[in-house]
Amino acid sequence: MTAILVEIESGRYDVVVGPIEASLDMVQDLSRGTTPILVTEPRVFGLHGQVIAERLGADPIIIPEGETAKDWEVLHHLLADLAERQVTRSTPIIALGGGSVGDVTGLAASLFKRGCPVIHVPTTLLAQADSAIGGKTAVDGFGEKNLIGTFHQPALVAVDPAFLDTLDLRQLRSGYAEVVKYGLIDDPALFAWCEANGSGVLAGHRDLRQQAIVSAIAAKARLVAGDVEDRSGQRALLNLGHSFAHALEAEAGLGTLLHGEAVGLGICLAFRLSAELNLCPAADTERVVAHFAASGLPTRLADVGLTKHGPRLTGWMSRDKKNRHGQVALILARGIGRTFVDRTVDTLRLTAFLDSAA
Repeated sequence: MTAILVEIESGRYDVVVGPIEASLDMVQDLSRGTTPILVTEPRVFGLHGQVIAERLGADPIIIPEGETAKDWEVLHHLLADLAERQVTRSTPIIALGGGSVGDVTGLAASLFKRGCPVIHVPTTLLAQADSAIGGKTAVDGFGEKNLIGTFHQPALVAVDPAFLDTLDLRQLRSGYAEVVKYGLIDDPALFAWCEANGSGVLAGHRDLRQQAIVSAIAAKARLVAGDVEDRSGQRALLNLGHSFAHALEAEAGLGTLLHGEAVGLGICLAFRLSAELNLCPAADTERVVAHFAASGLPTRLADVGLTKHGPRLTGWMSRDKKNRHGQVALILARGIGRTFVDRTVDTLRLTAFLDSAA
């Protein structure tokens, strides 16, 4: 078992990577004197949740799966269920599932009685490598991704790579995009490792999967420290590809594209734009695009049916919460492992780029 400490100004917590049985002992320690609540979705409950609920004596709440869970009405019903169960401020609320379950459960935990402890038990590669760490919670609203949310750090994150054995290949590819992202942000050696071992990660090699997950978690823990609320610019680098991705998801219809699919394509767009602006060597952009393509992820707007949508995509991007004073915030690159925050690309230039992209 591997434990990675996430240290922030307000405290610290462990992300434990290994068999879930050992992690459940830690959950029980955090639950002493209370009956934990288990929030999950139907498929995950059938695969993993019933055993975990019985082991912990947890009271399960079932919410919809996928992006449909990140809805104001689902949040309302979840809060009502917590009230009906007379949950106290010390009752651990366990989020068992992918990123959507973690997002809405974390938001409910942050709001109910002004804050209950949340424990993440992520079951997708995207959640294990990325979304379960860092404390961001959200639901979608008014057609926009993650519009309504809070920062609420978990008490514990328990990651069992064996859960990934039940994922389909599309979900694995989606999560893998977030792993690659960490190499592209500031770790060229990790990206080179992905080029050499990504196929093994997707094929189910246990050791490679564990190494990919641990590397991503350690990178996120480092980038989150000191910039918990994404304001100073350090944590903003985690949004590589995301300004494009959220626009792609909104334009396609939330839930049509998997988040990691949109992120992978968004990263390709960010590197292509960086190359067009003479910031990034063309060879680096070609490596990035080639790796995502080899991993089975979309790399062009044509792959997702969104060519010639420049003005609409820019419209979505102009609403991004990272923007300031009307300037779109982009994460661009001077090369692999050399990303930075850029607010100088005007909307006309961005629209032209997106409208001409294949």
